[in-house]
Amino acid sequence: MKKTHFIGLTFLAFSAVANVHAEEKRYISDELSTWVRSGPGNDYRLIGTLNAGEEVTLLQSNENSKYGQIRDAQGRTTWIPLSQLSEQPSLRSRVPELEQQVKDLTAKLANIDGSWNERTAEMQKKVAGSDDAINSLKEENQQLKNQLVVASKKVDAANVQLDDKQRTIIMQWFMYGGGVAGFGLLLGLLLPHMLPRRKKNDRWMN
Repeated sequence: MKKTHFIGLTFLAFSAVANVHAEEKRYISDELSTWVRSGPGNDYRLIGTLNAGEEVTLLQSNENSKYGQIRDAQGRTTWIPLSQLSEQPSLRSRVPELEQQVKDLTAKLANIDGSWNERTAEMQKKVAGSDDAINSLKEENQQLKNQLVVASKKVDAANVQLDDKQRTIIMQWFMYGGGVAGFGLLLGLLLPHMLPRRKKNDRWMN
C-alpha cells in the first residue's frame, strides 16, 4: 500500500514540474551520440544512446530539470537534456542533402554557363555579320562615289565639247551669213554692168 502511495505521489510530482504540450519534432545535436535516461534528471539511470542527427519526437519538457521526454524512431520513450535537442536537422544529417543541393546548383550553373556561351557566340556571329555588312556597304558607297566622280568628269567633258560645237556652229553661221551678204553685194555691183544698156537717142526718135 505504501509503495502504491509513493508511486502516486511521484507521478503527481512529475505532473507538477512537467509542461505537457503537443508533440514536436526535434533532432539530436551534432555530437556523435548522447545518453538518454529513464527520468527527467541526471539522477535517473541511463537506458541507452541516440546518434547525432537522429529525429525524435518531443512529448513534454521539464523546466526545472531542463529535460525533455522524447520518443525515438524505435518507439522508445526516454528523457534527454533539452540542450541536446535542436529544432533544425543536424549538420551531419544535412550533409547529403547539402551535397545534392551543391550538385544541383553546379548543374544549373553549368547549364547557365553553356547557355551564356551559346548566346555570346550567337551575338559574336551577329556582330561579325554586321561588320561584314557594314564593310560591304562602305565598299559599295565608295564605288558609287568613284562612279559619281567619273560621271561628273564625263559631264564636264561633254559640256566642254558642247560649248566647242556651239561655237563652231555659230562661227559657221556667221561665215555662211557673211558669204551670202558678200555674194549679194557683189551681185548687186556686178549686175548693172552685166545687163545691156539702152541708147538715149532711141527715145527721141520714137
